[in-house]
Amino acid sequence: MSQTNRTQADKPLDLITIGRASVDLYGQQIGTRLEDVASFAKSVGGCPTNISVGTARLGLKSALLTRVGKEQMGRFIREQLEREGVETKGIVTDPERLTALAILSVESDHSFPLLFYRDNCADSALCEDDVSEDFIRSARAILVTGTHFAKPHTDAAQRKAIRIAKESGAKVVFDIDYRPNLWGLAGHDAGDNRYIASDKVSAHLRTVLADCDLIVGTEEEVLIASGDSDLLAALKTIRANSTATIVLKRGPMGCIVYDGPISDNLEDGIVGKGFPIEVYNVLGAGDAFMSGFLRGWLKGELHATSATWANACGAFAVSRLLCAPEIPTWTELQFFLENGSKEKALRKDEAINHVHWATTRRREIPQLMALAIDHRSQLEDLAGDNAELLARIPAFKVLAVKAAERIANGRPGFGMLIDDKYGRDALYAVNKNFWIGKPIELPGSRPLQFEFSQDLGSRLIDWPVDHCIKVLSFFHPDDPAEMKATQIAKLRSAFEAARKVGREILIEIIAGKHGKLDDNTIPRALNELYDAGLKPDWWKLEPQASRTAWAAIDAVIEKRDPLCRGVVLLGLEAPYDVLKEGFAAARTSKTVKGFAVGRTIFADASKAWLAGEINDEQAIADMAGKFEALVNLWLGLAETKAA
Repeated sequence: MSQTNRTQADKPLDLITIGRASVDLYGQQIGTRLEDVASFAKSVGGCPTNISVGTARLGLKSALLTRVGKEQMGRFIREQLEREGVETKGIVTDPERLTALAILSVESDHSFPLLFYRDNCADSALCEDDVSEDFIRSARAILVTGTHFAKPHTDAAQRKAIRIAKESGAKVVFDIDYRPNLWGLAGHDAGDNRYIASDKVSAHLRTVLADCDLIVGTEEEVLIASGDSDLLAALKTIRANSTATIVLKRGPMGCIVYDGPISDNLEDGIVGKGFPIEVYNVLGAGDAFMSGFLRGWLKGELHATSATWANACGAFAVSRLLCAPEIPTWTELQFFLENGSKEKALRKDEAINHVHWATTRRREIPQLMALAIDHRSQLEDLAGDNAELLARIPAFKVLAVKAAERIANGRPGFGMLIDDKYGRDALYAVNKNFWIGKPIELPGSRPLQFEFSQDLGSRLIDWPVDHCIKVLSFFHPDDPAEMKATQIAKLRSAFEAARKVGREILIEIIAGKHGKLDDNTIPRALNELYDAGLKPDWWKLEPQASRTAWAAIDAVIEKRDPLCRGVVLLGLEAPYDVLKEGFAAARTSKTVKGFAVGRTIFADASKAWLAGEINDEQAIADMAGKFEALVNLWLGLAETKAA
C-alpha cells in the first residue's frame, strides 16, 4: 500500500504538532516577583511541544515538528520527548541558533510574569524545507499553532503541512495560541499579556480557518481569530469561514463545543463536566486541555466525553506549577475521573500525586543488577585508625565501578549503590546509563538516623535528578511500639523529601537481625509501612527462605501499590551458595526485579587491596568475577523460569 493511499487507521502516528519548542524555567519561589526569584525548575515548553507530551501521556502516538539548537538545551528537549514516548524524527537540529527559553514566576493567582527569549531562536527558523511530505502523510492529524503564523517562513512551513495533510486525508487542528508580544504587539516584559486587538493579525489568521477540522481557543483567542469584539459575533464569523468543530475554552467554567450553525445563545453547545479546583498557575492549562480533548476527538469519542477529559486535564495543569510535566497520564486521568479528589488543590492529593509520579518516571527498569559499594563503616573498620588507608577508600570505590562496567559491557539493567562520603570520585566515573542509588542513613543506626544532617531537603536538592535515594532501616514488625513509631516517622520524612525534590526512593528493610524472620515477617512489615503512607519506588529486602514468603510479599505490594517498581535483593555478605538458594526462591516472585549485592562481591578484594596484597587490576578482576557470577546466576534463573 502506498503512503498516499494509506487509510487513516493504518497510519503510524495519530498526531504531529508543529511550532514552538522551548525550555521553560519556572520560578520555584511562589508569591514573589520574577526579579526576586532565586531558583528555577526546568522543563520542556512551547504550546505544540507540551501538547505532544500530553497526548503521548494519554495514549496517542504523537510527534513534534520543530527546530532546536545544537546545544545542551536542544538535546534536553529531544531526550525528554524520547522519554515521554514522543516521536522525534521531525525535530531539526539547527547548528546556527540557540534553543528558545521561557522564564516565568507565579507572583499571585492572577499574575504570572513571563519572559520569552526568542530572538532568532531555533524553533522560529522552521521553514518549508523542514516539512517532509512523507512525515506529514504518516499522521492522522496535524496541529498548527497561531504563533507560528506570525513570520513568513514559519507561516509557509505550517501551510505546507496543512496542504499535505489535507491531500492525505488527515485532519487539521488549529490551536489559536495567541501571544501578542510574539506578533510584535507588546514589549518583552508583557509575555503574560493574552490579548491585544489587531486587525492585521485577525486578517491573517482568518485565512487559516477554512482548512481546519478543529479550532480551539480561549475567549480572547476566538476574538483575535475572527476580528470581532463580541464573543458571539466572533464565533459566527469563524463559522462563516470554517465548517470545523469549534471549542471555546472558558477557564474555570470549562468549555463549550460547537458543531454546525452558531445560535444566538452562547451556551447552546456541548458542555463537558467541569471540575472546581484552586488555581495555582494558569500557564500550560490550555495545552493540557487540548491534550485531553484530542485524546477523545481522535479516538472518536462523543464531544461531551472529549470535553470532560479536556476540562479534567486543564484542572490538573492549573493546580500545579509546571506545564508539560504536570499533564496527567491516561492512568492518572482515569483514576481522577473514577475517584475524584477531596482537595481543590490537586497537587495536595497524595493518592493522585502518587499515580502521577509513578506513571511519569524517567525510564522503565524491568530488571536491575547492581553492585553495592555504598558501604562506609565496614570499609572504615578495615582501615582502622590508619589515615592513609582511610584516604584510599575513594580510590577503591572507583575500582568497583570499573568492575561493574566490565561486566555490564554496555548492556541495560545494571546499576550501583554509591555513597556521598567516600564515593564522589566513583560517582563521577560511573557509566551515566547505570541506575544509581545513594544512601542517606547513618550506618548501623537503630532507630534510623540520617547521615551528616537530619535536614534532608538541603542535601537532596544537590543530587542529580536520576539518582535514587536509598534509606536502610533495621525494622521488625515485632519491635516495641515506640521504636516502630520513631523509625516510621524517619522513613516518612525521607519519603516526603524524595517526593518534594523529585527523586526516586528505595527503602531497604532488614528485619532478620533484630527478630524472627518467617514467611509473614516481611509482609507484616510492609503492610505497616504502607499504612503509614509510604509508597517507595523500590523495596530492598533480604532473601526469603520460601516461595510462600515471596508470594505473600507479592500480594501485599500488588494490593497496596501495584505501581511500585519492585524489589531488589540484598546480600548480607552471604556466600555464593547461600545467595544461590535465595535467588532461586526470589525468582518465583512477580515483584523481585533483581539484586543489589555488595560485600559478597568486594569484601575479599577490599581487604587484600588495602593491605597491599593485590594491585588495582587484580582487585577489579576479583570483583568483576564475583559480580559476573551473580549476574549469570540471576539471568540463568530467569531463562529457567521462562522455559
